Amino acid sequence: MTSLDAAIDEYLRHLQVERGLAANTITAYASDLACLAEFTQGRVDDVGALEPGLLLEFLGSLGGAGQSARSQARRWVATRGLCKWLRREGMIGADPTQGVAVPRFAKRLPALLTREEIAALLAAPGTTDPLALRDTALLEFMYGSGCRVSEALALTLARLDVDAGHATVDGKGGKHRLVPISAYAATALRDYLTRGRPVLLRPGAKAAVRAAVFLNVRGGRLSRQGWFERLRGHALAAGITRPISPHKLRHSFATHLLEGGADLRVVQALLGHADISTTQVYTHVSGAHTRAAYDRHHPRAGAPARARARA
Repeated sequence: MTSLDAAIDEYLRHLQVERGLAANTITAYASDLACLAEFTQGRVDDVGALEPGLLLEFLGSLGGAGQSARSQARRWVATRGLCKWLRREGMIGADPTQGVAVPRFAKRLPALLTREEIAALLAAPGTTDPLALRDTALLEFMYGSGCRVSEALALTLARLDVDAGHATVDGKGGKHRLVPISAYAATALRDYLTRGRPVLLRPGAKAAVRAAVFLNVRGGRLSRQGWFERLRGHALAAGITRPISPHKLRHSFATHLLEGGADLRVVQALLGHADISTTQVYTHVSGAHTRAAYDRHHPRAGAPARARARA
């Protein structure tokens, strides 16, 4: 017999050690599965007692608690992943989530910055001091490569080749991928590495810090929280008053590439998406842009109007 709490703990270790999921992802899974454990407390002593009717009750309880359809879906995905793993490990005879549909929810389009907002944001830090050089380099690198913030902040000098125009980043699941460095990013990175980073790096810094590309004001690795605060400040300086996050740079990178005519498969590879369906959310280019592209490139677009004009 295996208790549900023990099974959840073991499953989370599996996600961390064997699948190599990020710490934030593990935390999200733990939170979602804690809801399942709380609901079944006193009703399930052993994972073998998990059955479809009980899990449907759990799903219904989420809706009754006023959770959004998106939150319900996320918790159900975590529950389904746990049950599939229990089945593979032989802890249960059948998967109780088999055939139960994930709740439908409306897809939210990724929020992005316009090209004008991007230009203003990239110019906001300036190059007056080491932190400004760092922030300009980091902004140019993230927008020019489409990296996640975790990938950018974990970048090491050994995996950065400015002259060759690329860097190797650690993506989700421990997968490595090569990302491009734009000409603008290369210039900003060279300035930072020669005039900014040496000032930030403290004597006697640990090896892990000496290897890191982006450092904070105290000479340690720049953290996500620290970068969030700096980014918000630069956004306000650029006149961007709506909410902003590092991920908006990634969304903008993908959308602007597609608007420029990039192939969806190329964007998928650059973003490090395992499934093309994840990338397809970025095909929400504006109707005006789509129409303009059609008018420019389709051989029959606008022909009658031109014919009338000649007549």
